[in-house]
Amino acid sequence: MTRGIVSIAGYVPYRRLQRSAVAAVFGTGGGKGSRSVASHDEDTTTMGVEAARRALRASPGSAPTALWFATATPAYLDKTNATTVHAALHQPTDVAAFDFGGALRSGPGALRTALSGTGTTLVVMADLRDGLPTSADESAGGDGAAAVLVGDDGPGTPVIAEYLGGASVSDEFLDRWRTVGDRRSRTWEERFGETRYVPLGAEAWQAALKAAGVTAEDVDKVAVCGMHGRAAKSVARALGVGDGALADDLSSTVGQTGSAHAGLVLASMLEQASPGQVVAVVSLADGADVLVLRTTAALADWSAAEPVADQIAAGADLPYGKFLSWRGMVTPEPPRRPEPQRVSSSAAWRNEEWKFGFVGSQDRTSGAVHLPPSRVSMVGGAVDDMTPIDRADADATIATYTIDRLAYSPSPPIVFAVVDFDGGGRFPVELTDVDPSTVDIGDRVAMTFRRLFTADGIHDYFWKARPVRTPTADTGRE
Repeated sequence: MTRGIVSIAGYVPYRRLQRSAVAAVFGTGGGKGSRSVASHDEDTTTMGVEAARRALRASPGSAPTALWFATATPAYLDKTNATTVHAALHQPTDVAAFDFGGALRSGPGALRTALSGTGTTLVVMADLRDGLPTSADESAGGDGAAAVLVGDDGPGTPVIAEYLGGASVSDEFLDRWRTVGDRRSRTWEERFGETRYVPLGAEAWQAALKAAGVTAEDVDKVAVCGMHGRAAKSVARALGVGDGALADDLSSTVGQTGSAHAGLVLASMLEQASPGQVVAVVSLADGADVLVLRTTAALADWSAAEPVADQIAAGADLPYGKFLSWRGMVTPEPPRRPEPQRVSSSAAWRNEEWKFGFVGSQDRTSGAVHLPPSRVSMVGGAVDDMTPIDRADADATIATYTIDRLAYSPSPPIVFAVVDFDGGGRFPVELTDVDPSTVDIGDRVAMTFRRLFTADGIHDYFWKARPVRTPTADTGRE
């Protein structure tokens, strides 16, 4: 039985920080290129949801039997973050949801475990990388997510990349660490980490090639990723692959997205690959992990929902001051309105399908769509004669909108719109990833899972709308 990747997707947030903006403010730090920035209403859970939605959309016939969520920066401790992803994806209760969390290695580790296992597993990886102003972590890091649907080849679920083999090597050494409660990572002297990662990467690479039954010359594309940039470059030079085989590791456009990066670069490679190619990814974190795959004929019929390259091209710059504000490094004066109170756990559970899955109701007789769901139809008055209708994947058109500069928001102003959904349904919704000056009636929007606010340590997740963009549209500065 052929086992491998059934579908894959990456998620790159809309905003970018130009690294040169750091030195323009502080006179030091920064560098060349840009990094991706999660919006003020995004965290690793919401980014994971967006990547998972894309992966499932690209393989509509697939149904996971398990969902694993890996991150080094979880929104919750104790509480399982994977269950929030599970609810937002509207998965059945018998789909197990587990967290693989706390370390940069969690992402590639969860993926390799799924590829070596059984069943159909949706592996979701996300990370949000922070650092003190002017630090290397601030500039080299990035925010993003990836989702990989792993399973066996079969009717309706063709494998687009067969897993040939892999290898992992581990060693206990202190290169990068962050204690509970710390905002930033700390690193040991750079040369020490390089002396450990280079031989570990070489050992894992040779073991993976042997397990896969291929040679370095057989590899068409390979990416080396890791938060230790110098070590990653040294390992890449030592792989012995042919000219042009080293793939873009996205470090100059997205930055290093930590535990999500192996999945993100793998998604980017597969989106650009052709059938019959051997692709590999090397991840350096507390050791080294290598995955080797061969694309299949099914790749020709598979289409990414939103390719990583398109998401990178469609991004817009974010002022450095707003970046620092979103990261909590500076505290601008907020609108003079009361901050929101914490949400009710019991009320959220009673409305789970609506709050997390954005599932409304449709009158069986008239076809009227109700958002939020209703027991009584607004057309004809029928009672309890409804069927659920999923609106999370339906695009909509702005009917009217307003810009509110007084309501509380961590990043004012708030843009509210009334939108009409394709296939029925009207709903007032907050817009995100948008420049207020560019909003207009008739604009097309898509739904996106976001965090409304956090109060008393409880995250209030719900849905917002974002503009539907082409890769070259709306790339201006806010």
